[in-house]
Amino acid sequence: MAKDTKKGYQCPLEATMNIIGGKYKGIIIGHLINKTLRYNELQKLIPQATPKMLIQQLKELEANGIINRKLYPVVPPKTEYSLSKRGETLIPIIIELNKWGINYLKEEDIPCKYIDEINKNKND
Repeated sequence: MAKDTKKGYQCPLEATMNIIGGKYKGIIIGHLINKTLRYNELQKLIPQATPKMLIQQLKELEANGIINRKLYPVVPPKTEYSLSKRGETLIPIIIELNKWGINYLKEEDIPCKYIDEINKNKND
């Protein structure tokens, strides 16, 4: 949920978390690293997100200048999403958060499809 930034923040971390702290925002940013994806591709990559929630998160990221949205005037409409210049500055942060998550899941022995796929590819 977007905060009225005109009133300011108590600390910079509050601003950061307001911008990237949505339920699927970090995941969306991660999938857009070095890629341009259509809405339906994002939906397939994040199946746990309802269409309403995914659209809301995309709109908030766009409003904060983190992603670019390109609409093609064709039938049916084609919409593509990519990271903006500002969004690209988040890449190292998202990568480090992902690494932290991998380590945590391994330490706690929590199953994760992503880690399973990494291990499978290493063994192939």
